[in-house]
Amino acid sequence: MTVTDHGPIRTFKYRRGRVTLAQQTALDTLWPSLGLDLSDSLLDPRALFGRTAPLVLEIGFGMGETTIALALAQPERDVIAIDVHTPGAGALLRGLSGEGLTNVRVGVGDALEVLRGMVPAGSLDEIRVFFPDPWPKTKHFKRRLFNPAFACLAASRLKPGGIVHLATDWRPYAEQALEVIEAEPLLVNDFGGFAPRPADRPVTRFEYQGLAKGHDVFDVIAHRLA
Repeated sequence: MTVTDHGPIRTFKYRRGRVTLAQQTALDTLWPSLGLDLSDSLLDPRALFGRTAPLVLEIGFGMGETTIALALAQPERDVIAIDVHTPGAGALLRGLSGEGLTNVRVGVGDALEVLRGMVPAGSLDEIRVFFPDPWPKTKHFKRRLFNPAFACLAASRLKPGGIVHLATDWRPYAEQALEVIEAEPLLVNDFGGFAPRPADRPVTRFEYQGLAKGHDVFDVIAHRLA
C-alpha cells in the first residue's frame, strides 16, 4: 500500500490564546511525566506507558475535557493526544494530574507528522478525530484533514479491526468522509452511512457550540480490514 504525502498544506490553523499561570505550571511540572516530545523516531508504546494495551491516537483535543472523560471511562486503553493549542495542552495536563490519570500522553504539534513519522505501522486500535476544523469555504477544502491521503495513512497505522472515528457538526465534511472511506480499500464502514451516536462519546465543547447553532452532529466510523 502506498501512502500519498500531504505536502506542506496545513490541515489546521493555530488558535491564539493566553496560557494561564495554572496551565503554564502544568506544562512546566507535568511535561516530563505526561508530555510527549515530537521527533522523527518511532514510538515504543510499552516504553511510553509501561505496559502493552490498546492504543488510541486522538487528533485535536481542544481543552481536553473529552480526552479526560474517555481516559477515565477506558482505563484499559492508552491515548496519545495531539493538538497545536498550547493552552489546551496545559489544561489537559492539569486535568490528567487532578484525576490521577497516567494513560494519556500529550503532544503539541501537527498530528499528521506524528502519524507519519512516530506511529508504527499497524499499531493503533483507534484514531479519533472529534470536531476538526471543517474548512467550510470551497477554496479551503484542500485543507480538510479527512481526505484520501489521510485515509490511506490512517489505515496503514491501524491494526486489523482498528477503527477511525470522525465526529463533526458540518454535514458536507461528514459526507466527504463517507466518500473517502468508500474509496479506501482497507477501510470499511459497517453502517453504510452515518453511524448512530456512540453512547460513550462525551459531548465536546465544539459539539455544544454546534448544537447551540442548530447543527446536526454526524459520526463516521470505519474499521480496517485484515
